[in-house]
Amino acid sequence: MTSLLTYTFKNLPSTSQWALRFSMRPLSCSSQLRVAAAVQTKSKQTLAKPNIRNIVVVDGVRTPFLLSGTSYKDLMPHDLARAALSGLLHRTSVPKDVVDYIILGTVIQEVKTSNVAREAALGAGFSDKTPAHTVTMACISSNQAMTTAVSLIASGQCDVVVAGGVELMSDVPIRHSRKMRKMMLDLSKAKTLGQRLSLISKFRLNFLSPELPAVAEFSTNETMGHSADRLAAAFAISRLEQDEYALRSHSLARKAQDEGLLSDVVPFKVPGKDTVTQDNGIRPSSLEQMAKLKPAFIKPYGTVTAANSSFLTDGASAVLILAEEKALAMGYKPKAYLRDFMYVSQDPKDQLLLGPTYATPKVLEKAGLTMNDIDAFEFHEAFSGQILANLKAMDSDWFAQNYMGRKAKVGSPPLEKFNIWGGSLSLGHPFGATGCRLVMAAANRLQKEGGQYGLVAACAAGGQVCHRSFIGASRKSFSWKQNKFIQECLI
Repeated sequence: MTSLLTYTFKNLPSTSQWALRFSMRPLSCSSQLRVAAAVQTKSKQTLAKPNIRNIVVVDGVRTPFLLSGTSYKDLMPHDLARAALSGLLHRTSVPKDVVDYIILGTVIQEVKTSNVAREAALGAGFSDKTPAHTVTMACISSNQAMTTAVSLIASGQCDVVVAGGVELMSDVPIRHSRKMRKMMLDLSKAKTLGQRLSLISKFRLNFLSPELPAVAEFSTNETMGHSADRLAAAFAISRLEQDEYALRSHSLARKAQDEGLLSDVVPFKVPGKDTVTQDNGIRPSSLEQMAKLKPAFIKPYGTVTAANSSFLTDGASAVLILAEEKALAMGYKPKAYLRDFMYVSQDPKDQLLLGPTYATPKVLEKAGLTMNDIDAFEFHEAFSGQILANLKAMDSDWFAQNYMGRKAKVGSPPLEKFNIWGGSLSLGHPFGATGCRLVMAAANRLQKEGGQYGLVAACAAGGQVCHRSFIGASRKSFSWKQNKFIQECLI
């Protein structure tokens, strides 16, 4: 957001006034750990639409999300994806031949398994007659997998779809330089010794420099961390605020893990190693320890560090999505309706991480809801600064009027409803798999807390974002057939 915001920033009387416009209440980790003791079932109006099929998520699972370079480092992406699909089969007992389609998301593709969805499906024992394809949309790749599944079912093309995603950052493809690749290809085509010697004579040592996967935006040549640092500065978000939010995420994740709330995690026996049973990136620290870390992107004055950023993660996820009538016929008690979703794109230079601010009012208006109606918010945490900037922007009439063309702000999600089981900062962020984790966290929270509406959002490289919404009431009070207000979700 910085280029656009910098213009306004320069025209403000002082930096303090800019900060005042986006002032935010201090984060208190202890206060955010409180959870309401009483669970009250709500029964608001459903978002069901006439003549449109109701679509439900029966359940979802994920492998433990691990720091890259740890227990999954010797695997391939399809190994993790296969584990997630197998875990889903075991969790739901869905007959393999009933599944009409399989869709997985991924970002950095393994060249040997470019359609990782197909390879993982075959490895998990699905029928070779079941089509499968892979999608990529940066950090919202599994969101795209899920919304594609929703569209297939809504159109009547399918009744049962498995959607998910996978990422293995422990072994990313590293290529020869372009000059080296060109020489190797030309050598393979050379027909005479003279031609080969001529090509070899052009070799230079710098041809051996490897080409790593891009960590910068192709269109802007700027890393996402650099954008997050500029965004935090533009919204006057301090290093302390970012560290406090990161500590909150880790503390809440540890609490959820200890209490067994992360029920979507399924154990995974790593070949030749021990069985992995839980995420290993949850590490509550102290503000004093976090303050010792140096800036990671803009040096020496930046505020984004390793402590308040999401880390490189390996993991996979999968969810089972069905038409409601099919789910009932199969005897399932689904966890949530999947109602509305929306994608928006913004300027990748100035608004790379502000997608949730722009998408939230749109998806709420589409669903006929307000922020006050939402019981569970699950937003992807790429960086603390990104989350706090969005919260400030969403709570600003000035920003809404000057940058969004809206009359008033949409409002900021209350923190007592926001990512209360941790988020990507603590649980991890396998690029292609995070979307399913967000959806299942929202659905499971609604079920446990007796809430009805959930809102999921995730920003992504390229300045894009996916929003989904849900709805629900606790099944403690109603059976599936009696209750038409089970969890409904907006993505």
